[in-house]
Amino acid sequence: MTLIRRVSSSFPQFVGFAKRSLKSYKLPGDTSSSPSLTHGVHIFHCPDEVGIVAKLSECIASRGGNILGADVFVPEKKTVFYSRSEFVFDPVKWPREQMDEDFLQLSKMFGAIRSVVRVPDLDPKFKISVFASKQDHCLVDLLHGWQDRRLPVDITCVISNHQRDPNTHVMRFLERNNIPYHYLQTTNDDKKEEEILELVLDTDFLVLARYMQVLSGHFLRTYGKDVINIHHGLLPSFKGGNPCKQAFDAGVKLIGATSHFVTEELDSGPIIEQMVERVSHRDNLQSFVQKSENLEKQCLAKAIRSYCELRVLPYEENRTVVF
Repeated sequence: MTLIRRVSSSFPQFVGFAKRSLKSYKLPGDTSSSPSLTHGVHIFHCPDEVGIVAKLSECIASRGGNILGADVFVPEKKTVFYSRSEFVFDPVKWPREQMDEDFLQLSKMFGAIRSVVRVPDLDPKFKISVFASKQDHCLVDLLHGWQDRRLPVDITCVISNHQRDPNTHVMRFLERNNIPYHYLQTTNDDKKEEEILELVLDTDFLVLARYMQVLSGHFLRTYGKDVINIHHGLLPSFKGGNPCKQAFDAGVKLIGATSHFVTEELDSGPIIEQMVERVSHRDNLQSFVQKSENLEKQCLAKAIRSYCELRVLPYEENRTVVF
């Protein structure tokens, strides 16, 4: 079922996702600037039935909002509905609390499994903790992405099972920016999970930036929120340790990186993002690793952005819808 056929009668002002500045955004026919307009995102997951798109559109339009873009997914031969809408609105005319109430009523109307609205300019940034072991490339990229505001998160702390010298680039960066660094010496018998749980109580999700420790099922159930991992390989192939060496020995012509949610089964959680790059007989193991690390950084950062922009929804037991 295509988006156009489903929404053509319900979105009279439908346009592609706008990249224009919201400060200069104008409603159709409006010749004045609209500096008060604010950007919002809403995702909806519910049993499928006739009229969902029309009601979503009506909810936004009735409060003076204007839809910039929408994406709908209804799996073939399944009665389930997914949507993600981007819109602009005047927060004076549509207060944040009223918005929550309006979408809650829609959620009740359609028996929604998930209904989330986010207003980036008004809502707090997602709080995350970053886990890392000895390798720095993903950690450094995330720190710079946070500093440059390319990642819409606040980093509460960095947790590692590797002790870093205070004069290293990472430690100096963390100190300058008042981000705590917690070194927890782990063993096979003691992964320090109770201490870690205390450190991450106030986070919205966790990021494993090449953290070379397996989180137990007890930890995941107790934490109860999403954990995003980067795997230096193109899952489901080359699971476990040293996938670069596995891929090199297998003579592959494509290498990849996979960002996925962490589950109790190792390297088997729902996939959020994957990236690939060609390799050839001219590559050696060192160039394999260099190309792989570059993919890992890009793949993890994109997965975090997608998650924070409400682009990622669970689908079936072990899959995702990524708008």
